[in-house]
Formats: sequence, C-alpha cells, structure tokens
Amino acid sequence: MKTISHKEILLYFILLISFNSFSQNKSDRELILIDKDWRFSLGHLFDTQKDFGHAEGYFSYLAKTGFGDGPAAPEFDDRAWRKLDLPHDWAVEQPFSEKASYSHGFKTAGKGFPEKSIGWYRKKISIPQSDQGKIISLKFDGVFRNSKVFFNGHFLGTEESGYNGFEYDVTAYVNYGGENTIVVRADASMEEGWFYEGVGIYRHVYLQKTNPLHVIQNGTFVTSEILNNNAEITAEVTIENKGNYKGQIEISQTIIDASGKEIINVSENASAPEFYKTTKFTSKIKVNNPLLWDIDAPNLYRLLTKIKQEGKIVDSYETNFGIRTIRFDAEKGFFLNGKLVKLKGTNNHQDHAGIGTALPDELQYYRIKKLKEMGSNAYRCSHNPPTPELLDACDKLGMLVIDETRLMGINEYHLNNLKRMIERDRNHPSIFCWSVGNEEWNIEGGIIGERITNVMQGFSKSIDPTRPVTVGISSGFKSGISSVVEIMGYNYMGNGDIDAHRDEFKNQPGMGTEEGSTFATRGVYFTDDAKHYQSAYDKKPRPTFYSIEEGWKFYAARPYLAGMFIWTGFDYRGEPTPYGWPSVTSYFGMMDVCGFPKDNVYYLKSWWGNEPVLHIMPHWNWNGMEGKEIDVWVHSNCDEVELFLNKKSLGKKTMEQYGHLEWKVKYTPGTLEAIGYKNGKKIVTDIQKTTENPESIKLSVDPENRANKNVSVITVEVTDGKGLHVPTANNEITFSIKGGKILGVGNGNPTSLEKDQFIDTMNLVPITNFEEKHFSGDDVSQSALNDSKEWKEAFKDRDYKNQASGYIYRGKFELKNNLQSNIVDFFYKKIGVNESVFVNGTLVNASQEDPQKYHLDKAVLKEGTNFIIIRASPLQKVKDWDVMNTDPGIIKIVTPPEPWKRKLFNGYAQIIIQKDENANEVVLSASAKGLKSGVLNIISKK
Repeated sequence: MKTISHKEILLYFILLISFNSFSQNKSDRELILIDKDWRFSLGHLFDTQKDFGHAEGYFSYLAKTGFGDGPAAPEFDDRAWRKLDLPHDWAVEQPFSEKASYSHGFKTAGKGFPEKSIGWYRKKISIPQSDQGKIISLKFDGVFRNSKVFFNGHFLGTEESGYNGFEYDVTAYVNYGGENTIVVRADASMEEGWFYEGVGIYRHVYLQKTNPLHVIQNGTFVTSEILNNNAEITAEVTIENKGNYKGQIEISQTIIDASGKEIINVSENASAPEFYKTTKFTSKIKVNNPLLWDIDAPNLYRLLTKIKQEGKIVDSYETNFGIRTIRFDAEKGFFLNGKLVKLKGTNNHQDHAGIGTALPDELQYYRIKKLKEMGSNAYRCSHNPPTPELLDACDKLGMLVIDETRLMGINEYHLNNLKRMIERDRNHPSIFCWSVGNEEWNIEGGIIGERITNVMQGFSKSIDPTRPVTVGISSGFKSGISSVVEIMGYNYMGNGDIDAHRDEFKNQPGMGTEEGSTFATRGVYFTDDAKHYQSAYDKKPRPTFYSIEEGWKFYAARPYLAGMFIWTGFDYRGEPTPYGWPSVTSYFGMMDVCGFPKDNVYYLKSWWGNEPVLHIMPHWNWNGMEGKEIDVWVHSNCDEVELFLNKKSLGKKTMEQYGHLEWKVKYTPGTLEAIGYKNGKKIVTDIQKTTENPESIKLSVDPENRANKNVSVITVEVTDGKGLHVPTANNEITFSIKGGKILGVGNGNPTSLEKDQFIDTMNLVPITNFEEKHFSGDDVSQSALNDSKEWKEAFKDRDYKNQASGYIYRGKFELKNNLQSNIVDFFYKKIGVNESVFVNGTLVNASQEDPQKYHLDKAVLKEGTNFIIIRASPLQKVKDWDVMNTDPGIIKIVTPPEPWKRKLFNGYAQIIIQKDENANEVVLSASAKGLKSGVLNIISKK
C-alpha cells in the first residue's frame, strides 16, 4: 500500500487552487478569425438554375424558418467549388471590357454582368458541446454588397451596404459537437459609389463566443478631459444580458499603457440588466501625467473591462484608445493637444493594385506609411466607412482621420448606418471629425440639404459629442448645407468664393475637404492624348480647378482655413478622367495605384515635411531629342538651388516659399545635378543620369513593409550595367515563388489591361439529358448507349415503393477547348449505392481521398459531347415525405493559369506576396527575355 506524503497533498491542493483561480479569471469571450478555407462560386442574378436552384423551393427561407435552399441549405454539395481564403474581391480577378462600368474600372463584374454579379461563399465550422450556454455570433467587417447570411439553413438577415460591419446571433441554430455551415450570398448588381468598390467578402469574418452577460458589440466609449497634466477618463460601457441571471455583478475598468503596465483600476457593483435588455455604466478614472496621442508620438492605452458574476469573470473586453484634445478655431484653424496643426491631408478610396479592395492588414499600414513619408498628417475616408484595420494603422502611425458615412438622409437606413459607423469608430484617437456627406448636388445648396444636415449633425452629436461634423460641398458656398454645417468642407476653390463665404460666416471653421483633382501619369513628361498619358508636371487641370501648388499656397496663406485634403493620395480604379476606355484607373493621385510616387509627391514633401528635400524632374533619358529644350523642374525646400548639366552650371535660383524652380535645358546625354543650399551652405544634392540599356532585374522589399509580417510588397525594376535604375524600361517580367504565394501584380499604368491576378479558371459543366432504365447486365458499350429502347427521363414518376433492384443512368456533358493542361473531375452526388461510373464506355475509379470524386483522365475524354454512365442500386425512402436526390453531380474543369507576369511601366512594377504559414523562407524569382534574372530571399525572423 502506497502512502501519500504531506508534501504531495500540499502540492495537490496548490494545483487545485491554481486551477480554480485560473478558471475564475478566464473570460468566456473568444473572438476567432475564420478567414481560411471558404468555398466560393459565382451564381446568377435572375436565372435560378444558374444560381444553384436557390429560391426554387415551395417554401422560401422567408416563408418558413430554416428553409434555406440551394447553396443556403446545409447539405448542399460544394465540393466542386473553388477553395479560397478571405479577404476576397472577385471583381479584381475578372478581365476588362469596354462594356463594363466606367466608374468602377471596366471590370466585368457586378452591374451589367448578371453571371458575375452574384457570389456564394460557404464554410463549415465545428462548435464543441462545451460551448452550450454561451452566446455564439458571427461578425462580418464588410461584404459588398446586399449580403444575405445563412447558418445551418436559417436565414439570419440582409445587410444592404457593402461598407457596414454587422453581427448575427446564431446561438439558437448551433449544432453543438458537430458541423455547422455558414453561407453568404453577395449581390453586387447595384453600385453604391461612383468608384471601384470591389465585390464579395472583402473584409474579415469572425466567430465570437461570449457569456450571456457581456459587453455588447462596440459597447464601450472612452473620452478624456485634460487639466493640469492630468486626464480624467470617462469610460462608458453597455452590458447586455441574454440569460436569466438576475443578481449583482461587478464591473471593473483597468487602464493599461503601451508597455502592458496597469495604470489604474476602478470597480463598481450593480444589478445585472434584465433578460435581453442592456444597461449603461459609467466610470471616472484619473490618469496622472498621461502620454498624449499625437501625430508624431501616437501613444495608445488599453481599457480592460471585466464583468464578474458571483466572483467569476464572465466577460473581458478590450478597448484601444488615446488621450488627446482636439479643437477647431474659426480664426486660427485646428488644434491638437493645444498645438496649432495645419491639416495636410489626402482623400483615398480603399483599393490597391493587384488586389482590388481585398487588402491584407499589412497593406493598410503600408499605404499610411507612404502618405506619412510624403508629409501628410490627415486622411479622409472617401466616401464610406473604412475597414477597421485602416483606423488601427492610423492610430498606431499617427494619422488624423475624417470618417465619412456613405449617404445623406434622415430615415432609419441613413441614420442607422451613421450610428453604426460612429459607435464602431469613436474610440479611435485618430478620428478628429465625422463627415455626414459629400457633394450631394441635388440638395446641398437648398433647404432640403439644410434640414438633412441639421438632423444628421444633431444625431451625430447625440452619439459622440466630442467630435465636430463636416460635409464636403462643391456646388457653391452660399446657402443650404454650407450655412448650417459645423465645420465647412470646401470641395475645390473654383466652385465658389471661399473668402466671401468666410466673411459671411465668421464663426464657422472651415477646411478644404477636396482640392486638386490634377492629372498626372507617373514617369510621363509629355501629354499624349492618343496614348491617354498626362504629363506629370503640376499644371492647372481644368478651368475651374487648380494645381497642387496653387491649392497649397491658397490654404497655407489663410490661417482661418484648417488645411486641405488633396484629391487623391493614391490613384484608384475607375473614374479615368479626362479619358475613358481603355484607361481604367484615375489620374488624380499623388502616387499611382501601387504607391509609386509621381513628382508632385516631392513638392508636398518639400512643404509638408521637415527634412531637406531636393528632387529633379524629369529623368534624363531622352534619346532622339538631343538639342531640344526640356522643361526641368526642381522641388525643394532649400533657400537656393543650383543646376548643373555635365558639371556646367545652369544658374542658381532662389526658392519661393511653397513654390518650385524651373529651367529650360537643351538635352544632352549625361548627368543633371542639383545642389541645394540652406543659409548659404550646401546641404543636399540630387542627380538624374542618362542610363544605358536594361541589363538586370532588381527585386527589393519596400521599406514601408511591417517587419516580420506574412505579406510583403516588392518593387520590381531593371538596372543597366552600372546598376542604375532605367526609368524608361517597359520589359515584361515573369515571376515564380517558393514558400509563399503571389496575391497580385500591378505597375501603375492607367491604361494597362493586363491581368491583376493569375488564378485557375474553373468551369462547372452540368450533366444533361439524364435518362434511366432498369439495370440488366454489364453492357455499357457505345451500342448500348445509343440504344433508344426503354430509356426514359431519370426519376420521372419513380414509384419508390416498387423500385427495380438496379438502374443504369446515362447523360451527356460537353467539353470545349479541352486543353491538355486541363484537370477534369466528376463530383458524384449519391443517386444510389454500389455505384459504378463509366465515361465514354471506360470504367473510372473513385479517388482515395473522396469516394464520390472521380478524376477523368484525358485518355477517356474527347472534344465535344461525352457520355457518362452510372450503374447503381436505388436509394430507399425511410419516410414517405423524404426528398430524394435526383442530381447525379457536376463536372468540374480547371484550367491552370499562365505564369504570373507584369510589364514594367516607366521603370517599375509591383508584386504583393504572402508567406506560407509554416515557411521560414520565401524565394521570389523574376525573369525576362534579354535580362539577367532577379532572385529575392525573404527569411522570417523568429
């Protein structure tokens, strides 16, 4: 008999106490990212058969609960569908067409393309028995658009806007301990904006689990007041009770600094809300000597909210926030933390080269860093609520934000969308202003616009009284919205008299919410309308619009104007003004769609930034123009600049504040050099050299990439024999990758109709003319197939109580352009048991990984009509009302893509790559005819 020592007993009790303590302190809340392993297929806008039979049932999902049919049914067979990870934008995968939408970049998806306007997504998840008693919900950050969501066949709801986040409680529908099916149908047949919007589940999706007693979605609101270097934090939390508990609860609020140190904790006792009710609780917390959030020092804190029920933590909810003050002054402009800050902003849409709107989180940081490097300190979300990760990037990198709702109005659709945006985003310190509208031409100059603005402005203040409200206005600044909006948003100097408006409304602060709309093609210095190329010199684009320089001089000279937001920071798909097809992107950006800078970036960097800047434009490769004058501009913030050609001085010039310098230079190959002087001293130089022919491909990781992240943005260029970048190179580069995958390619060419992505082409081919007869023997020869005797339409008038012992079925499927590289599979759906499958008379075997999948070898297939035979014993009904499957399955044809490739445009291309989950190294290779190949190794740091 073994005796147990006192030490062992003591250790047992210590472990027991530790386990109980851990259990007591562990929250029930889990937020699980479920972006991986979805199934996807295009459906059809109005042809229900092409939409997989959806909404064909006798009872629709709106008639009876749980009657989701077609792909909405849990048992739907989606094995032949494409497998992918989110975020996903199916528009960017499509080719271009002149018949497609001008405003959306001529992609053949959505409006006008019924066969590519509906997308179905399906995912299966397991939820354990141990989760019974928790609230289970699905959280979507955004689906474009008009999405319908189903869970285990139950219709959860419709979200019309493609820009709203939304959440559905699925607790009642969960199959605990088993498989659960999520289905999303996105309908992009209608556009919300007049710019590229993407289509599909282009933002993240989460599975959330909470205790019945929990903080609601976006259920905290943290504000601060600063006095004598101390901050009083007001932490408001909304708690919901979806259970039957009726006792006391304890609510604790803890503030944690960026290092993870707990600063202060407060708690209070209160009664739990009643069943399915919510209650707000407010705590006052003092923080001594807080580190303020600022554009140069974006200090952040966390609020940790815990709910205790009978001593046990049942919910724990984190809120990131910053401590700072904001203020507009009608005479002096905008103040952050009491300091005057001139807003140096850009407007931006949400797409990027190669990937459309399905941006990985890393790309949000990449783009904000690009804007910060240009000297920008403010970002206007044009013209919709952004993905949450963009705001996270702005919080962490120090970028002020105007957050904008999609549509003006006073009814539930408009105000509820505004409410959801504000409640979701109001804890972000980067947001300094709400925008409730933009260029609403029908209403902005009249009484209707005034009424709507008064309602939306007051409604915004009722949700968040700490931030002002603006509207971007473009049709004159005399009446209507401009007379009542809190912060006047001027869209373009040429649309009205800004000074006159200010003289009439002296107590109304203002800022330029849009300015510029200039046209420029990166690397192009002579406008060529035939090629749809616009010169990159900063010129007045249209009679009533102004250059970037003219705009900044106007706003910089007026202290009462808080600053301006350029249209736009980045080029974007759609709106290819001043051209149309085959231009597919805008020309407005300071950078192209990849983020490669146009020359105006250096003008802004000179006057928006603090570092010395010197930039010569254009490049110095002008073969065939020897002796002809070239306009040479210099962007700089130096006092003086001297220009040299092949070491001969072309003169020193004094820089005007907020200006640039110009020379006329007769082209001679060689070296163009500029020297910048500050206080009489040489401080910076810039050189443009005539290069030799392209020789080598160079791949480099952009410095704006986040360290040790899975996604990287790679710059592709070519160099000459001396290692100099060749600015005129337009070589086509082919790529391959190991240890990762390519997400997209681009080059910033507004007229490029090249593919953005190289992915498998997938076609689902139905089996037609499906017939049956009683099974007799083993004969599946061609003569037997052609025999017309006794064949009848399969399953028609089948008497399930008196079935034959066996049936033989035959059908046809068509193969067109059956390439040798095609992969053809038959996904069988059970119409019997002990089945045998023959194609064109040849027995085919089921695959090992899936007994209902048959790979069809090229040797048994033929171009045109193919015959399929299935021999099987029939399925038997268990109950008279059982619905029997009569669909034999689908033929899936996969055509592998070409290798990834992209032409350089004026010296550059971009490739976005993602590391495989378990890979330690990614190897990207690039090759082109007549050039030395480039190889880039990216090694993950542990």
